Amino acid sequence: MTPFVTASTQPGANAPGPRSRAAAAQSRPSVAAQPQAGQALPSRRVRRSDFILTPYCRSDDRIAAWQLVNTVVPYLLLWALVMRLLAAGQPWLCAPLLVVMVLFSGRCFSLMHDCGHRSLFRTAWMNRGAGFLLGVINAIPQHPWSEGHAYHHRHNGNWELYRGPSALISVDEFLNLSAGQQRFYQFLRHPLMLFPGGFFYLVIKPRVALLLGSVDALRHAARTWRQNPRTPLNKLLSTHTSKHWYSSSQFVDLLLNNICVISGWVLLSRWLGAGRFWSVYSIVMACSAALFICIFFVQHNFETSYAHRTEGWSGLTGALDGTSLLLLPPILNWFTADIGFHNIHHLCETIPNYRLRACHERNAEHLKHAQVLHIRDIPDCFKFVLWDRNRDRLQSVAAALAEALAGAAGPQAPVIEARA
Repeated sequence: MTPFVTASTQPGANAPGPRSRAAAAQSRPSVAAQPQAGQALPSRRVRRSDFILTPYCRSDDRIAAWQLVNTVVPYLLLWALVMRLLAAGQPWLCAPLLVVMVLFSGRCFSLMHDCGHRSLFRTAWMNRGAGFLLGVINAIPQHPWSEGHAYHHRHNGNWELYRGPSALISVDEFLNLSAGQQRFYQFLRHPLMLFPGGFFYLVIKPRVALLLGSVDALRHAARTWRQNPRTPLNKLLSTHTSKHWYSSSQFVDLLLNNICVISGWVLLSRWLGAGRFWSVYSIVMACSAALFICIFFVQHNFETSYAHRTEGWSGLTGALDGTSLLLLPPILNWFTADIGFHNIHHLCETIPNYRLRACHERNAEHLKHAQVLHIRDIPDCFKFVLWDRNRDRLQSVAAALAEALAGAAGPQAPVIEARA
């Protein structure tokens, strides 16, 4: 049973005790240490001008077009094959194909991500068109997503402004929750929640955003016209602010994406059968979303990640020390479009995925202190779901509770070990 401690029940719980401060200081990696998986070293001595990035920012339409073809076409063919097997009464043969479909769906998302950075193709309109298509395949509006993702790039490592896809809270905020709220917080951030959470993220959330945003807009229109029935439409639109979209272009993309996605659901359900279509679609979308959310999470949430306040924050340090180098098998590197070379991607997001590896190799000398992660390190990353704003680092729930108990008991009391 996990002991839950709150500030209201344990005086002084927000302040770590002397022993835990000393233990934390001893646990910090030495600058002279050799970097290993699960350990990052400070990169503050490296300057942005030390990196050779510009030659790798060139987009190539032929490479991009081929990537689009070798991703979308196999994905559609796999859909056709799975539907045929289901119609033939051979569902057991679908399992390995579903795994491959999940990987291709994840690659669709990775290419959509590049389109959002305007790096896949040379021209903005080609990136916009390809991004919209891939957004329909992934059931998520590409333009609003990409603008939100750009915010992450601008503030990576600044945990006062951006706390990742899991909306993590600080240690103090966690300790101020009730025991039940603490359990619920941990439950929602358990790795298994990636699957239902991923399904919601792709399939449900964009539809709900359009619905709630439209209702809010209609209420605004009704209030405005009650006050002044002659209010022109353009003024009505310009005076409305929505928490579901932040510009007219985002609204248009959200609307068109929903029209295409929902129309596709209806047509495919009628053509293939609603049961068959949704049984496959739900699995693929939930698992592919879980895959790329997991990868995104571990690229920024690990024990030594740079997690700073706004004051003194450095974008360069965020790119180097707040981002991991995720070493994946070659086949997974292909399906994820080499996004494992994430330090380079954060140093310059206009480098297309097909040049990330070469750019990383060219600048390897300046990245020798980068946090290195392997697949086996991924489960450990999900422990670090709290931000310690006092020490500018991420912390596990177990460590936060242990320090809170030690601080509440006083400096002479033995440290109580908490289990999460």
